[in-house]
Amino acid sequence: MADDEDPKEYRWETGYEKTWEAIKEDDDGFLEASVAEIIQRAKRKRQQNKQVNSKLGMMRHLYVILDCSDAMSAQDLKPTRLLCTLKILENFIEEFFDQNPISQMGIIIMHNKRAEKICDLGGNFRKYIKTVNGLTKTALIGEPSLQNGLELALKSLKLLPSHASREILVIMGSLTTCDPSDINKTISSLKHEGVRCSVVGLAAEVHVCRQLANETGGVYNVILDDSHFKDLLYQQVDPPPAAVCLESSLIKMGFPHQMIVEGTEEPLTMCMCHVDSSEEGSKLTTGGYYCPQCYSKYCELPVECRSCGLTLVSAPHLARSYHHLFPAASYREMEFDNQSLNCFACQKVFLETDKQIYSCSNCEQYFCLDCDIFVHDILHTCPGCATNPTTFQMFQS
Repeated sequence: MADDEDPKEYRWETGYEKTWEAIKEDDDGFLEASVAEIIQRAKRKRQQNKQVNSKLGMMRHLYVILDCSDAMSAQDLKPTRLLCTLKILENFIEEFFDQNPISQMGIIIMHNKRAEKICDLGGNFRKYIKTVNGLTKTALIGEPSLQNGLELALKSLKLLPSHASREILVIMGSLTTCDPSDINKTISSLKHEGVRCSVVGLAAEVHVCRQLANETGGVYNVILDDSHFKDLLYQQVDPPPAAVCLESSLIKMGFPHQMIVEGTEEPLTMCMCHVDSSEEGSKLTTGGYYCPQCYSKYCELPVECRSCGLTLVSAPHLARSYHHLFPAASYREMEFDNQSLNCFACQKVFLETDKQIYSCSNCEQYFCLDCDIFVHDILHTCPGCATNPTTFQMFQS
């Protein structure tokens, strides 16, 4: 009788919190609109949980370690785990370099108890997308070796200067790892070097992956489906809080210019990034970016000069990295009570069905949920503050 009167429910009863009650059909009988709203509100919740006034590592050096073992041939993600991962990873690479233009990325694959580096650290996102597309023909054999993959990434990351942010992202589909020695020593080395390791699991939670993320200050999540997989991967786009051992220092950068000689045309020359490449794009061209220090030519930015080591960037690259340090202020969520007729940004008319609207604390303008997510995830500037000179100057000062 005592058990029957106990108001405490079972864990499996409270875990889902009756999420099915929040899903409602639209006029056509579909559920997509309701599901999309749940995803949007989850994104806004993550936006509110972001830490403010925290030191960030802007020059990121990220190694993506991809599991290419036999476990990636499973078909719980369509058509297979590997093909689904490569498609999402392709979009992630483009978004990563768009939001972190002065950062670098490398790719390592694990299969048959070995780790292989297929792309070293660099900033040419087209090269990485092409490499990822080529992995569709990779033979999925054997078990992965998580320790070998971490050790291979650590060899490159430990040589970076002290001001560089060092990160590893592991995409793990296998529930086992075949390591040559004690992986705890590798985890201790990663922690000592200030390398932040995050893991995305495709099957179930693995203890060693949880330990790796906890010890190095990373995050570990297991996906639910392909949409959740994409959401977890895109969480790695924003720069993480800087490691304790990360030093603050002035970094010498160069802003390339064009060499113009009056009365003559620019000569045909080979750029340094393709001088030893056998690809189809390796050809003589007239245009390009010239290093202000050694006058080496490059076809695209940002890049590290192969002759003098100077980091070559443009002003827009620094501007896109700047918004991470000074993000747009979070909007206040409030119940809709006819405070405004329409959204200030998209001019959407507020209806009685709009239960929540969002207000900027600086300009006091009102926005809808879609504009709130767009401003903080893509635009990074409040339209109300930017169009009001008084508010904009006060906010910038």
